[in-house]
Amino acid sequence: MSPRPSSTASQNSGIRSDILSPSPISELHDDLPNVVTKKHLETFNERDAPVTADHKPVDLSEEDAEAEKDDHRDTADPPEGGLQAWLVVVGAMCSTFTTFGYVNAWGVFQEYYQENVLSHSSPSEIAWIGSIQYALVFLPGLPIGRLFDLGYSHSVFIPASCLLLIATFLIPECKVYWQFLLCQGFATGLACGTFFGPVTAIVAMWFKKKRGLALGLFATGSSIGGTVIPIVVRSLIPKVGFAWAVRIVGFILFVGLAVANLTLKRRVPPAPKSEGIFNLRMFKQFKSPAFTIYCISTFFVYLGFYTLLTYVSVTATSIGVSESFSFYLVSIANASGGLGRIGAGFPIGAMNVLIPFTALTGVMTCIWPFMRSTGGLIAVIVVYGFSSGSYGSLVSIPVIETGAPSDINRDLGRRIGLSMTFLASGGLIGPPISGLIFRSRGIEAMGIYAGTHHIQAAPNLLF
Repeated sequence: MSPRPSSTASQNSGIRSDILSPSPISELHDDLPNVVTKKHLETFNERDAPVTADHKPVDLSEEDAEAEKDDHRDTADPPEGGLQAWLVVVGAMCSTFTTFGYVNAWGVFQEYYQENVLSHSSPSEIAWIGSIQYALVFLPGLPIGRLFDLGYSHSVFIPASCLLLIATFLIPECKVYWQFLLCQGFATGLACGTFFGPVTAIVAMWFKKKRGLALGLFATGSSIGGTVIPIVVRSLIPKVGFAWAVRIVGFILFVGLAVANLTLKRRVPPAPKSEGIFNLRMFKQFKSPAFTIYCISTFFVYLGFYTLLTYVSVTATSIGVSESFSFYLVSIANASGGLGRIGAGFPIGAMNVLIPFTALTGVMTCIWPFMRSTGGLIAVIVVYGFSSGSYGSLVSIPVIETGAPSDINRDLGRRIGLSMTFLASGGLIGPPISGLIFRSRGIEAMGIYAGTHHIQAAPNLLF
């Protein structure tokens, strides 16, 4: 007679049978410790891993916790301040000083080239150098903005900084028109355009309630640069010559670019790289009528936006302004623009500022050619600078605020880039067309042409 199996042996047999016939993980959910997350359960299911009786609780690793934290960082409210946030603003100001401010100083170069090294070229031909600069500040916004969305910021900022410095130091070596066009038009404009869109997005990531103020300070850097650089060039040319004046400007740019590269830092993680740089998703932005109409309005605004800054120094001598003082008119416009950029940062609503100041900029552009005294000309330039500066500081805010909250880390760079493409197209063809009108019909017709585009674009912003 065989011995009766013990209860212990039976229990062991039962356990062993469970082990040999594993059940789906879904049947064991209630038995698993609470510290096992959904992420771990999905991992077991994917691997079809058996769960044994000696399964041990699995705690979240530090890596998992950090990943979860990153997933929610973009939905958290921006810090609205703090050392890192304001250092980003300082870096952003330095970036616009060295890029947009440098480009805004083009008027002083236009006058020097017309009267000296490129005197055999027409004003319209020379204006193409400045127009290409203006356009390329915005035109690369779409591909560069998408690269920023994918996480490439300093990897494009550093090469762009090197390109800008090389192009600046090569300007004194230029002798003929195409060399100036290549160095100061294409190379300078492309390098500057690499910064503008991504830096706008970086600043927007750190602020929400104070976003207008932060972007106003960011834009003020361009006014400081547009004020300082023409004065530096004008004061140094008689002392050290044009070549060394430009080289000194290059050293100033080096300092500003160094500060920008050290302090600019994005706050939220980049978009998934699987989406690529160009895809059909980019066109979804135009489903928004407000976004589409706003983009079209910026095209017309920038058809006339740079006309006054390009030609005011050249035309001032026709009403008796001395040649030595006419160089400073661009600096006066940019200095008053700095005040407008700061003032536009007060929280009264971006469109409440953009609409009236767009119209006012157009009015000042229309009446500028009819000034017949130095005092009247300066007054118009000051008002023009203030109103255009207000517009320039807030031009990206409607683009940011008409997007979905999730766009802050996925499509913000590309969204800004799309709007910059419209804007750049107007900035590219505007000054040369103004130059042709100036040559064939006179300065008054040129001013009316440029100013009218501002005025007719203002009502479009109501939509």
